[in-house]
Amino acid sequence: MEDPRIVADRVLENVERVIIGKSAEARLALVTLLCRGHLLIEDVPGVGKTMLARALAVSTGCRFARIQFTPDLLPADVTGVSIYQQATGEFTFRPGPIMAEIVLADEVNRATPKTQSALLEAMEEHQVTVDGITHPLPAPHMVMATQNPIEYEGTFPLPEAQLDRFLMRIRLGYPSPTDEVLIMDAQQSHHPIEALAQVVTPREVVEMQDAVGRIYVDPLIKQYIVTLVNATRDHPAAYLGASPRGSLALMRATQAHAMLDGRDFVTPDDVKALAQATLGHRVIVSPSARVREVDSAQIVDEALERVAVPGVRARGGV
Repeated sequence: MEDPRIVADRVLENVERVIIGKSAEARLALVTLLCRGHLLIEDVPGVGKTMLARALAVSTGCRFARIQFTPDLLPADVTGVSIYQQATGEFTFRPGPIMAEIVLADEVNRATPKTQSALLEAMEEHQVTVDGITHPLPAPHMVMATQNPIEYEGTFPLPEAQLDRFLMRIRLGYPSPTDEVLIMDAQQSHHPIEALAQVVTPREVVEMQDAVGRIYVDPLIKQYIVTLVNATRDHPAAYLGASPRGSLALMRATQAHAMLDGRDFVTPDDVKALAQATLGHRVIVSPSARVREVDSAQIVDEALERVAVPGVRARGGV
């Protein structure tokens, strides 16, 4: 296989033809894909959440499906349904949009908890079960969910179990004035997504995912991650700290981050760079602290300040 970093850079460069001025956020989205994880994008309308998902799908040659979550959406609309065929006397499974490789769950918090729960098995076990029959999901597979953090009327907040299944949560934010002018120039006659070409294959994505698992993580780095996660649990303002799944997510994310930097080992700086995106949405602030306007980002930041950074041993413990 070609150098994973070169392949990843090709994907990022292609995505940035559409998503202008958001290199760090596009990189985090790719890190999530390479970790076989799922991404929650929490931001206001019109900043490019849907375009990021489409650009990533086109660049990697993955099938793209969009699910518009609404209060009347049913679980079968997500997973698929078994249909009785009179000619054969058998049931045939008609797959739902979750069976695509990159799935955009748009405004996921507008669906009822019953429909939201249809994503749980798919996101954690990479399969769906319909009428007692289990159907594996394709590889690679990633759910990119969006939600509006401002408008809460008519929404159903994601429960902790659902939030915990997202490897990362990011915010795109508004572009700078200069970048906004560049966006207007790029879309003056047509949208750049229409001319975007595939630059890698889904098979190459799977190979990059396998390469991520071979990135070396020193035991001291693992201990640093565990101590950091425990600090979020022990924080006086935290009602619920990050889970063991959060520790695993942070470790996997640092491996992908190191690989994109051209390294075959993880450093403490990788942990610091990704702690907020991987742990922030897993920390639930206590009601009393919320009154004092403490948020989860502040808890993670304070945990990073309190936990000592380890001295990294040479690879192999030499």
